[in-house]
Amino acid sequence: MSETKNPPNQDDLPPPSGVRETKKPRGLAALSPERRREIARLGGKAAQQTGKPHRFSSEEARQAGKKGGEKVSKDRDFMVLIGQKGGNKISQDKEHMAKIGQKGGKMVSQDLVHMKEIARLGGLAKNHNARKRKIKEN
Repeated sequence: MSETKNPPNQDDLPPPSGVRETKKPRGLAALSPERRREIARLGGKAAQQTGKPHRFSSEEARQAGKKGGEKVSKDRDFMVLIGQKGGNKISQDKEHMAKIGQKGGKMVSQDLVHMKEIARLGGLAKNHNARKRKIKEN
């Protein structure tokens, strides 16, 4: 008689090939920021000693930035997240928000036609509220 074996428990199985058991940082990510800076410094120094350090021209930098911007901007959800995060951060700076308000107020107040319209509407609203009060009193 042969014994039937139960299938092994999932926890007892090794991970599939190519899958790490843990999510520990590897490579440069596992190094301290100081060590990464040191490696980058040595790489830059070596490139300069060979006489071939790459320097982006302003045109190359512009093209690289444009390419990266186009790639990122296709992800609408990410763009929304960036905008919300930036808006939330800046709106917490009360001094900055006050300056924005003052600047906007100065710009608007120089538009005399617009200011007259605001005053006219304010007067209409005041008169309207006064009329409503009179009607309620009667």
